Amino acid sequence: MAQALARLDYETSYSIRFSHCDPAGIIFYPQYAVLFNHLVEDWFTHGLGIDYAQMIGQRRVGLPIVRLETDFRAISRMGEQVQFGLQVERLGGKSLSLAVQARLGDEVRAQGRKVLVFTDLERHTAINIPADIRQAIEAAAQALA
Repeated sequence: MAQALARLDYETSYSIRFSHCDPAGIIFYPQYAVLFNHLVEDWFTHGLGIDYAQMIGQRRVGLPIVRLETDFRAISRMGEQVQFGLQVERLGGKSLSLAVQARLGDEVRAQGRKVLVFTDLERHTAINIPADIRQAIEAAAQALA
């Protein structure tokens, strides 16, 4: 069994819904990518206090995934309340590397890594991590130390 992440910077739970499942009645594996994206949005909005919708819409700062790897360890079924968590592995100049995980109790269902790059959505080019966002991530990390 895969080990749970030792320290989580942010954690929340999501219900596995009918729309997440395939005809076999279990989560269709690409849905983990969608749920891991929900996790990042919720971390920004609720964990860091940076409104993700405003960041994308008004500020025009994007955060596309440029690398994604996921290991699928066990199935999840409709109706289960699965814990999703993330841990900052690296805060670079323009990018952010996260470890992500989905589990039910001690059983890891899926885990992986994602690299996100901050971009200017008008020019579609990489930008330095905005100062307020960097500060929020660093402050959250210090609060956990």
